[in-house]
Amino acid sequence: MSPEITASRCLPLIDLTSLNVTDTPAAIERLVQQADTPFGQPAALCVYPEHIFQAKQLLRQRGLSTVQIATVTNFPDGSSNLQRALDETQRAVAAGADEIDLVLPYREILTGNYAAAEALVRQVREVCPSPLKLKVIIESGILETPELIAGASDLVIDCGADFIKTSTGKVEVNATLDAARVMLERIKLSGQRVGFKAAGGIRTVTDAAAYLELATEIMGEQWLQPESFRFGASGLLADIQRILEGQHDPSSKDESSY
Repeated sequence: MSPEITASRCLPLIDLTSLNVTDTPAAIERLVQQADTPFGQPAALCVYPEHIFQAKQLLRQRGLSTVQIATVTNFPDGSSNLQRALDETQRAVAAGADEIDLVLPYREILTGNYAAAEALVRQVREVCPSPLKLKVIIESGILETPELIAGASDLVIDCGADFIKTSTGKVEVNATLDAARVMLERIKLSGQRVGFKAAGGIRTVTDAAAYLELATEIMGEQWLQPESFRFGASGLLADIQRILEGQHDPSSKDESSY
């Protein structure tokens, strides 16, 4: 598949992300401007809860009605404080979020306390009204082993999450293909309608193509839709636009197809 086709397939799958503590209204305005491309729009913008209202307003002004607003809760540390997770999620819902990216209390998984992690996810799920989507970040780079990644994935799926997500992007090891394979295989085995989101370190179309190939192998090509597959990224869009604008060398190894 050509880089152009791969880039076109990636664009509607992106959660275009800005999660910096230094984000200002001007930064959010630039993010919305980036989402308004001549080639289409991303699936969502992911911002901190305090920027939800502004981002939604700016999207409406540009007529980008299909772009969802995602936000994060219990982020980035994955606290075990249930009340904190509930309070943050309820505030995000009240602010108008379409999607919540919740960080699993992954340290509980490391210590074998699955019950505490399950209780937090289940109760957060209960305060997310339909059709709001709940994505749960398992922080796969910290869990490290296939067994722990599989266990966290199973827990999240059983708790009714709409997506399982690799990473916050705030730790040393974020999305990896090995972790993605385990997570996708657990989704497949579950038989549930659960999506997958790869986040952290996916900066080029070449990076993204490897995840598309893996998901196609396990779930089938028809699964590569915004309802079931996302990339969490801030830099990927720039590479997509560069390729779609024709600014690439077809012989470059960095832009190999999949």
